[in-house]
Amino acid sequence: MGRVGRRLGVAAGLGLTGGLVLTAPVQAAGGLPSITINPGSAAGPSATIEVLALLTLLSFLPAILLTMTAFTRVVTVLAFVRSALGLQQTPPNQVLIGLALFLTLFIMAPTLSAIDHQALVPYLHGELSLGQAGLRALGPLRLFMYRQTRPSDLALFLRLDHVPPPHGLSQVPTVALIPAFIISELKTAFEIGAYIYLPFVIVDLVVSTVLMSMGMLMVPPTLISLPLKLLLFVLANGWNLVVQSLVLSFRPLH
Repeated sequence: MGRVGRRLGVAAGLGLTGGLVLTAPVQAAGGLPSITINPGSAAGPSATIEVLALLTLLSFLPAILLTMTAFTRVVTVLAFVRSALGLQQTPPNQVLIGLALFLTLFIMAPTLSAIDHQALVPYLHGELSLGQAGLRALGPLRLFMYRQTRPSDLALFLRLDHVPPPHGLSQVPTVALIPAFIISELKTAFEIGAYIYLPFVIVDLVVSTVLMSMGMLMVPPTLISLPLKLLLFVLANGWNLVVQSLVLSFRPLH
């Protein structure tokens, strides 16, 4: 519980700090200042411009969540679990998305902590500009994606982009790393989904065979198989197994 609490605390602190980054310049100015740009001035953009830039970056957060974190694999596997059980709307989509978000937060905690130490804290202390902080924040995300990406998938996009084989992460372009990471995540999620489906398919086959042998052709197989699959899932402590498999399927950063 202590380790989980620390990870969630780090992530929650990052969210709170991000909010402070957005609101601190405005509060310090005593309201919403006017936007002024002097072309002849040697000074950099004002705090207002930085706030607007941060707000623009916030609009890309959903895309970042879907394409550069563990969310894709997690939510796909959870959808496979619901489909394998034969449940249409249980658990509801909101519950699956919420569980996927917090599992993603748990899995990404080391990466978020690295972003906090390398980019966010120096930016808040005035040691880095907004652009420099963004580049530093991208580093841990690139490392996370690179660790989870299959070499064959990365080689595919490098070949399509006419990029020579890299000798390390620093030579891998982000524009090729992101799609390679996504298809690697989908492939891993489908592999986990296949293992989840197998026992439930066996239950469906056994129930269908028994009903046919008994001449009960008018009885829908799902009427019998659904309670059996739910019972099997509960007795096997299915949610624990699924979550454990998901978390352990990610390679550590070190």
